[in-house]
Amino acid sequence: MDDLRALTDTCVHCGFCLPACPTYQLWGEEMDSPRGRIHLLRQMLDGAPVTSTVAGHFDACLGCLACVPACPSGVRYDEIIPAARSIVEHSGAGRSFVDRALRVAIFALFPYPRRMRAMRGPLRLARWLKLDAPRVAGRLHPSLGAMARLAPPLLPRVRLPRRVAARPGGLPGARRAVVGLLTGCVQNAFFSHVSAATARVLAMEGCDVVIPRRQGCCGALAHHCGRTGPAERSAHRVAAVFARAGVDAVVTDVAGCGSFLKESGAVRAYDVAEFLDALGEPLARRHPLRLTVAYHDACHLSHGQGVRAQPRALLAGIPGVRLVSPADPDTCCGSAGVYNLLQPDTATQLGATKAARLLDTGADVIAAGNPGCLLQIQAALGAGSGPPVYHTIELLDASLRGERPG
Repeated sequence: MDDLRALTDTCVHCGFCLPACPTYQLWGEEMDSPRGRIHLLRQMLDGAPVTSTVAGHFDACLGCLACVPACPSGVRYDEIIPAARSIVEHSGAGRSFVDRALRVAIFALFPYPRRMRAMRGPLRLARWLKLDAPRVAGRLHPSLGAMARLAPPLLPRVRLPRRVAARPGGLPGARRAVVGLLTGCVQNAFFSHVSAATARVLAMEGCDVVIPRRQGCCGALAHHCGRTGPAERSAHRVAAVFARAGVDAVVTDVAGCGSFLKESGAVRAYDVAEFLDALGEPLARRHPLRLTVAYHDACHLSHGQGVRAQPRALLAGIPGVRLVSPADPDTCCGSAGVYNLLQPDTATQLGATKAARLLDTGADVIAAGNPGCLLQIQAALGAGSGPPVYHTIELLDASLRGERPG
């Protein structure tokens, strides 16, 4: 606790964090700003009880970390907010029975790739019966309505091989690195096509790609919600899997996973855009894509990992691509792990604002480096409306293959 107290003492309440904080922008409430939450944490460290009001202020935080680069004092809010959430979580107080039950249900499902894959059948049936309509589900509980609204499209699952051999420029040749690919949980069940694109691009840029079976959850979602014990155990388990695989580094195409793995120090992790940029001169030919692309900064990629220029450089390196950015690019879209399930009203408001700003760019397509952002933005745009939303690596993969994305 002394270390945590020292972290909070670095905050001098200057207020530079206020305009960077999405919840403070929405409500103008001091206790829903980073410095306000730090004040509440100090009170808890001094023995103040965790009440429903206190828990609500911490639960309302997106954990987007936009306040971290905005702070002139170098306050490590990225370390403070998980610790504060852990205190709230372990207190067992401050939340209703329904809220606690919802969290139990989420963490009994989301961190388990097999269970997530098993949901594809019931989800397909619910859509066929039209039982997944957000308004119908929302009558039961707002979070169920959010789940229905955010449910991903059921694209065919791509069965990934255990190893994809390097083919620099699409031809056999010397490899540049041996990397492990983290396939994630939601990614594994609903975005396997993105993982397949990542593996193809890495192979064409000269990397052997190792994809171990039974990787399991990295722990990012648990960490984001203050479940420190499960998060640490998951990170160490993933680290052991990739250590046995004998890889030089672990690459992920999920911003939240990459941010947590870097923070945990369990493995040498890189975002795929970051890793490709570090490889140096591209080996594979880029074919033209005549598109205007609006790039959305995923919070855990830009604020959490400091990876901002690399994805833009990858997209700008595709012939024919015109890259544009929305207004206020540093504000969260409202996805934030499972925030859009636990705080659906706030998430919907942020998502609508983000979608409007992306539409204002006039882009043909939208790109982002995190599946949660893809789902949040697509839901905010509305089914079948607005430009298509792709993972950044999908656009690069399409260029390397000489095909249109999608």
